[in-house]
Amino acid sequence: MAQSNEAQKTRGVRQIISSKDETRAAVVEVTGLANRALAIFTPDLEPEIYDHDDFLETLKRFVLSRSFARVRVLISDPARALKSGNRFVDMGRRLNSYIEFRNVKPERRERAEAFCVADDHAIVYRARCDSWEGMTDTYEPAVAKKYLAMFDEIWNDCAVVDSEGYPIRA
Repeated sequence: MAQSNEAQKTRGVRQIISSKDETRAAVVEVTGLANRALAIFTPDLEPEIYDHDDFLETLKRFVLSRSFARVRVLISDPARALKSGNRFVDMGRRLNSYIEFRNVKPERRERAEAFCVADDHAIVYRARCDSWEGMTDTYEPAVAKKYLAMFDEIWNDCAVVDSEGYPIRA
């Protein structure tokens, strides 16, 4: 018996992830599901994920196909992120009206997790950013909204940084 399109839209796929490749694939999938916004909480722009061709191509398609797209990235360990070049940062410089980076204030860096939320429904979540183990769900609004609210709170409390990672003074 076939299900309606509406029922299929509201059923997500939940998976446990445990490797770098699974995490990257999950982030790429969630990025591909974004219609309006992507929120990324990362310790150091994890190059194994965010400096990979699969992610960058999906992100570029998302941003360039929607004039209203918004990508926000919170970096909890900016010193580590700035040590090596990152193509995600380079893309952010070129597409700065769509992609914005902020450093988490030192007093708010106690969070150990890493996650990526598309709109307010899809999420990749790892409780410990130093491990690839986590979960992903393509449609879990309650969980996605919880982490998006926490992201928004930290985002609003953090300084805006320039393309070199230095705070912009208002």
